[in-house]
Amino acid sequence: MAISPALLLPLLLFTVFLSVSLHHSTADSYSDSDSDSETSDLVTELLYLRSQSKSGVIHLNDHIVSRFLTSTKTPRPYSLLIFFDAKHLHSKTELHLQDLHTEFSLLSSSFISNNDASSASSLFFCDVEFKESQNSFALFGVNSLPHIRLVGPNVKNPKDSEQMDQGDFSRMAESMAEFVESRTKLTVGPINRPPMLSTNQIAFLGVILLIWAFFFIKKLLTKDTFLHDWKVWLLGAVFVYFFSVSGAMFNIIRKMPMFLVDRNDPNKLVFFYQGSGMQLGGEGFAVGFLYTIVGLLLGVVTHVLVRVKNRTAQRVVMGVSLVISFWAVRKVVHLDNWKTGYGVHAFWPTSWS
Repeated sequence: MAISPALLLPLLLFTVFLSVSLHHSTADSYSDSDSDSETSDLVTELLYLRSQSKSGVIHLNDHIVSRFLTSTKTPRPYSLLIFFDAKHLHSKTELHLQDLHTEFSLLSSSFISNNDASSASSLFFCDVEFKESQNSFALFGVNSLPHIRLVGPNVKNPKDSEQMDQGDFSRMAESMAEFVESRTKLTVGPINRPPMLSTNQIAFLGVILLIWAFFFIKKLLTKDTFLHDWKVWLLGAVFVYFFSVSGAMFNIIRKMPMFLVDRNDPNKLVFFYQGSGMQLGGEGFAVGFLYTIVGLLLGVVTHVLVRVKNRTAQRVVMGVSLVISFWAVRKVVHLDNWKTGYGVHAFWPTSWS
């Protein structure tokens, strides 16, 4: 059957339009498929890199940062929490880099163990070392440590990623977990800290304790133990007093160093920190020593000196004790004034003026 020339042109145009539409549809389908395949490959690679680490922390370098961040399109199907490290600064104890990295590793392993595969594949914990990846440090604009960044799925410029504040390090892994949960809406779960002692060590100590308890009870019945020696109790009381007034518990909780290295002179050590709210270990021991001197002298005067019958000896010891106590208290007051700027002033009764 012959086709009319008037119908031939519209039919040809319709055929061309249909073929072009099918071509674009097929191309878009292939493009979406390639994009999904690429993002799936990235997640698979990250999961593989995570599996190579005992704690699940992926070690990054400049190439890997480019592969998973700068060279990928947004939104990415994952977020990265990156710990910036510098091995040559590990000797500076005031930075606590090694302690923070240990807590960061605990955070990573806890997140993986507490979440299913789908949730665990949406956030990856990474670290990057300065000497190995200086370009990455410059890419994020990192110029001080400790430093942790959260790179979300929609972040295009690494400098726009969110930095973890110093306050989020205060309670180590627990406070880091709060930061992650508030920013990613994911649940980290409880921090799974390893036990201090293994099962075999606990069993061994249990056997030793049972053997020791047998002999201790035998000596206790005969009143022949160190607990019956008054000298032990005296030394224990002095130790508790020193431990209390020196701020040792503060130093243990905050993991404060004994001293710092002077930034202006690396060969000089700083034992006293000027500023309220913080003290170094050496500073605490110095103040504790001064307080202990005053406490011991007070004990000598009230419990020993009263038994001395020689009045001259009493007066001499009393005078020396007062002078030393005044000097020690004056040093403590002077240190407090230097640290905080607050002074202690004496006020005489108005009737004396």
